[in-house]
Amino acid sequence: MGFRIGIDVGGTFTKAALVDDETGRVVARYATLTTHHDERGVATGVVEVFRAVLDNSGVSADDIVFLAHSTTQATNALLEGDVEHVAVLGLAGAAAAELAERQVFVAPIELAPGRWLKTSNRFLRIEQADREAVRGLLDAMAGEGATVVVASAAFGVDNTAAEVLVRTIGMEMGLPTTAGHEITRLYGLSTRTRTAVINASILPRMISTANMTEACVREAGVSAPLMIMRGDGGAMNIDEMRRRPAMTMLSGPAASVAGALMHLKVSDGIYFEVGGTSINLAAIQNGKPNVKHAWVGGHETYVNSVDIRVLGIAGGSLISVEENTIRDVGPRSAHIAGLPYASFATESLAGASIALVGSELADRSYVSLRLPSGGQYALTPTCAANALGLVDVEAYSYGNQAAARDGFSALGRYLGLTADEAATAVLDIAAAKVGPVIEELAKAYALDSDQQLIVGVGGGAGALVPYVARKQGLRFEIAPDAEIISSIGAALAMIREVIERVIPHPNPEDIAAIRAEALEAAVTLGADARSVDVTIELDRQTQLVRATASGAARMKAQRPAVAIAEGEAREVAASSFGVDLSEIVEIAKTSAMRVYGCAGTTSVRVVDWEGRVRLSRREMIVEQTTAAQASRTIASIWSRQRFLDPDENPGFFALYDRHVIDVTHLGSRAQSRALLERELADQPGDAEVVLLAIAGRSSRESDEAERI
Repeated sequence: MGFRIGIDVGGTFTKAALVDDETGRVVARYATLTTHHDERGVATGVVEVFRAVLDNSGVSADDIVFLAHSTTQATNALLEGDVEHVAVLGLAGAAAAELAERQVFVAPIELAPGRWLKTSNRFLRIEQADREAVRGLLDAMAGEGATVVVASAAFGVDNTAAEVLVRTIGMEMGLPTTAGHEITRLYGLSTRTRTAVINASILPRMISTANMTEACVREAGVSAPLMIMRGDGGAMNIDEMRRRPAMTMLSGPAASVAGALMHLKVSDGIYFEVGGTSINLAAIQNGKPNVKHAWVGGHETYVNSVDIRVLGIAGGSLISVEENTIRDVGPRSAHIAGLPYASFATESLAGASIALVGSELADRSYVSLRLPSGGQYALTPTCAANALGLVDVEAYSYGNQAAARDGFSALGRYLGLTADEAATAVLDIAAAKVGPVIEELAKAYALDSDQQLIVGVGGGAGALVPYVARKQGLRFEIAPDAEIISSIGAALAMIREVIERVIPHPNPEDIAAIRAEALEAAVTLGADARSVDVTIELDRQTQLVRATASGAARMKAQRPAVAIAEGEAREVAASSFGVDLSEIVEIAKTSAMRVYGCAGTTSVRVVDWEGRVRLSRREMIVEQTTAAQASRTIASIWSRQRFLDPDENPGFFALYDRHVIDVTHLGSRAQSRALLERELADQPGDAEVVLLAIAGRSSRESDEAERI
């Protein structure tokens, strides 16, 4: 047997989950306070939870085939301003020097109020960039307090020689150095330089953490690959983290999204994570989170991260009152106030009175409960849901409902309300904050009505998700093991790499080249080539081409697994549609996936061999074909689609074996067909292939057509 361990290094707790590699079942879990102040830093906590889950389960370190962790360290360092002073050496040839010198200048960046990322700047023409000149400029900036270096050259993504020279000299001088082309191969000198500066500012701290974590893990007897979660929901090996630590920004929420996708086996929906202080929301489509460039200190970077909307309200938010009225819920939390939740009290709260706290929280008066004995508790949305009896007994947030009700009885007396009215008002305020963001995400990513499933994760999910879902009129599911979903996401993470290029009017050869580069990069990071899917996206306005390669880690891919039976796959489809099993019809299949429809509709669900819904779409044309006939079948499908412009690329999905080819974001039909033909070139001619295409739209529908 083999096992995977996922570890989430949070701001407060470090949590581990031990997962059976074959079944995905959680075998053991453990949590400890994050060891920020230990001499070995957070690595000590990582090893503590690692050893604890092994001891609690009886599993040997030799049986661990995969180990990954997410971390808030990069994000927290930036938020708290705990960063290095960065020397920025810009370079350009004579022809571009005047414009480039302005673009490579990076002023100090305010990361948070009063917390700055300091910079020193110098510029050098490439014609003058010899070892002596470079060393002299680096020496001068080191004298100003700089401890790390960024080398950023105009057109450095095409000719890396100047940046490599600076990096070589910087490392010789003991100055950790980031070259702009190592972070991204996108044009846009200002943003590329800024991204490299942010990366360099956390480089020493993250390298130190990587070294200590790896040493501790190896001392514990683990020889399996050590992976780090990225902010885009994928994983990279620890060597890559040493080079590009900025890629780990927001890896905690990204790990949670990955856990929801892999553990709950959903392909589309609204991810809804409820913590103690904040709620994270994101849209999931086609089994992947939506990814955007992250912003730091009000500036765009080229760091890819999951598009997560963060709200300052959650399961532990405090209630503020003003003039005998509930004014708001959040953003302060019980954790900040140092108060336990009323719903988790182990003593009676009968006779409690309302005491307002505010001086230590500064901005407003918040409600607390004070007992005659002097004990003090917080009232929160989790308490409100428990007081109303809305929390399932199996939920992590289920608590002492009698104590919670006593607390809201006290608040009701204070405000002239009943306990139910006070508790309901608190949940209504929470729902009113979350609802518009759910609607915004659904609109922004054109989620069909049957894709708007709320996927609840986090310790507070059982308290808030059901109430918000009912208010929005949406279906919801609470993920199994919701409270450790980030650790599970790390354990089950896919290897991911993103290659981005600006290519004016890309032709099929350009698309094929960037696809091959993304595939090779994912394999280099540890993915098994046989498992990798590459999705190509083209932004017609900016001419940005993005290739995202995702695949299973080699040790996972090499382990045999038993495919689910057809009956089980049919049940998964019925659950996804929300209909009776009798309404499900199998439409097509490959050797490892089945396509199901629902009677009376043109909606489809693609269920893979592991029981995951890989694709969920409405109004689809589905054709079973073979690798040899696929290109011809595409032409037949295109002739049946309802599009005003016959040259418009309607996009389609192609399935073969375990792979999903997504060409819904390419610029032309020729590019789509060429990519498919290249994907299928090595497959036997009689290999089963399924093509799924969007049916199209009529002229009346064109103004409000769904995004494809």
